[in-house]
Amino acid sequence: MSDVDTEQAKGQLRKLNLTMFVPLLVVGGVIVVASDSRTWWHAVVLSVGVLAALVAFVRWAAGEVLRVAIPCLVITAAVWPFSVLLVGGSSAFFGVFLVGSLVVPQLPRHRIAAAVALVVYIAAVGALRLLVSHEDVSGELVSFVFVPAAITAVVLGLMFPNKRFYDVVKELEESREREAELAVIRERVRFASDLHDIQGHTLHVVKLKTALARKLVDIDAERAKQELGEIHALVADTITQTKELAYAQRRLNLSAELENARNLFEAAGIRVRVDREADVDPAAGRLLGQVLRETTTNILRHAQATRVRITLSEWSISIVNDGAQRTPLPELRGLAALEQRVVADGGELTVEQEDGRFVTAASFPALEER
Repeated sequence: MSDVDTEQAKGQLRKLNLTMFVPLLVVGGVIVVASDSRTWWHAVVLSVGVLAALVAFVRWAAGEVLRVAIPCLVITAAVWPFSVLLVGGSSAFFGVFLVGSLVVPQLPRHRIAAAVALVVYIAAVGALRLLVSHEDVSGELVSFVFVPAAITAVVLGLMFPNKRFYDVVKELEESREREAELAVIRERVRFASDLHDIQGHTLHVVKLKTALARKLVDIDAERAKQELGEIHALVADTITQTKELAYAQRRLNLSAELENARNLFEAAGIRVRVDREADVDPAAGRLLGQVLRETTTNILRHAQATRVRITLSEWSISIVNDGAQRTPLPELRGLAALEQRVVADGGELTVEQEDGRFVTAASFPALEER
């Protein structure tokens, strides 16, 4: 998953949180101001506390709540004693409990201590109500101490698992990215190994034959010419094999490519399903394996797939994944090069993107007509 994809996912989650919860918080804030205010300036002060709480929530949805934590906590923490001592309203803890519940789980350390401190602060400030009100002490304790402290403790208890859930999702996403990168690295290592097999042996043999030809050139010219001819043929064969390797054609076996693709996808956490509508013709096996290899690499590098379906018929292959971005069809140079090779072999390559699905299909009707 690229950085752009990650940011798009975060943006969608932020929009969902704002759409679902901001209206509820606004309604709750309006109720707090309406129920606790006695004068217009009471309403102004309580509204400032509600506004600070809403700002904290909006920044929390964007993953930046710690940037506004201190001013929002200071404002809402000041509004709560104001309401307890001067207004006589028991609902104004709404602001400080909401901001604290959003900030505390995001702290890098001492989260438990901060959670306890928040509950104690709300309860202690609520207990100050007994200094200005001496009627119905038990009722005041319930309204200003026990209920606010209990609500704060419960919400904090829910926010900690919520934070852990987002952490687990992030860890899984990072793990999937690492697995996909490892799969691509393994493919590159395999390519490097094949290249070494082709050229390493050839260069060693060329070195020996060249040394032998230098010794023979003055004492046995015919034998030297023969050695040089063999060197020329060996180099030509190596060039051919290198080109085939670069075009993913060298010793391609469809069964081996299917197994390789399955292993790569499973390592990246992608489910794979293979459907065989008919036995693949041997003449088409190498070409279909070539298409499968290139498509596998593109899915691992560019898609956000969770499922891949591979469908085989006698002369064709179709690879469908569900990780297409909901943007215009990207320009993938690998597929462009693949299309040129498929067309050169008399085939047709089709690439389609629709409703989050990316389809790569190739067929070779020219082989069928032979």
